[in-house]
Amino acid sequence: MGNKNTGVVVTGATSMIGIALIEECVKNNIPVAAIIRPHTKRISRLPKTNLITIYESELCELSKVDIQSGSWDVFYHLAWSDTGKDTRDNPNLQEKNIKYTLDAVNLAEKLGCTTFIGAGSQAEYGPVDGVIFPDTKTNPVIAYGMAKEASRMLSSRLCDIYGIKHIWGRIFSVYGRYDNEGTMLVYAIKKLLSGETAEFSTASQPWDYLNECDAGRALYLLGKSENAKGTYCIAFGKSRPLKEYILELGRQLGAVDRLIFAKQGEKKDVGIQANIDKLKRDTGFVPEVSFSAGIQKMISAYTENI
Repeated sequence: MGNKNTGVVVTGATSMIGIALIEECVKNNIPVAAIIRPHTKRISRLPKTNLITIYESELCELSKVDIQSGSWDVFYHLAWSDTGKDTRDNPNLQEKNIKYTLDAVNLAEKLGCTTFIGAGSQAEYGPVDGVIFPDTKTNPVIAYGMAKEASRMLSSRLCDIYGIKHIWGRIFSVYGRYDNEGTMLVYAIKKLLSGETAEFSTASQPWDYLNECDAGRALYLLGKSENAKGTYCIAFGKSRPLKEYILELGRQLGAVDRLIFAKQGEKKDVGIQANIDKLKRDTGFVPEVSFSAGIQKMISAYTENI
């Protein structure tokens, strides 16, 4: 993205992180080719600007996407199929995503992109009782994490063949305006806004929450950096007991008295602790959005949409 007229290509453009990345690109006057699913209602999330050109395609049709005009440098592959709780551990469904990732690399090569950035996941590591570094040994335990790790390895190899720089951002716990239904924060917000109580585990495990805006900026900086290469942890970089985040949410809604936590049992839940020193060193990234400010924006966005 050294040339101001050089743009980026983004699959999964209307996802929570896709929107945050595109907003960051627009802020920096970077042209964007946004690849979205046909007829998606989420198209309204995209900023209204001439910097964005929209292309509709199912993931299985990526190889047929015809992007003719423009000069494209960085290809961000954020799209992923079957991410719901009922499908994340289905090997037959997750296997397709490996091919879609390779299709994305082939499209990047066709467009003359010099950098390919894939969206990995903390699920590639599996449960880790301690701080996770980019080079921590992977040990995925569900099909989703296995497919992510296979996609990383195979897309990296294909990028080597094409002479494209390969970057893999393993995304940890990101929250924001467009968070998916079923996440713990959305559950809590819905319960408390409706006047109900919200029940949780002991929530004593360490957790790392990163706001969507910071996640989008981290990905943007990875694409901009000349030094970035390989695998990165995309996280805030500092963990707190999960209960502290929940209590902050409760305070913002004036409903701390309706938060119910389980008593401490014998089982210790494994949390999330990520080291982002490599990300900071190679890109200059520093998280800017506190959880207090981020959850306030998330609550406001949810309130406006109900």
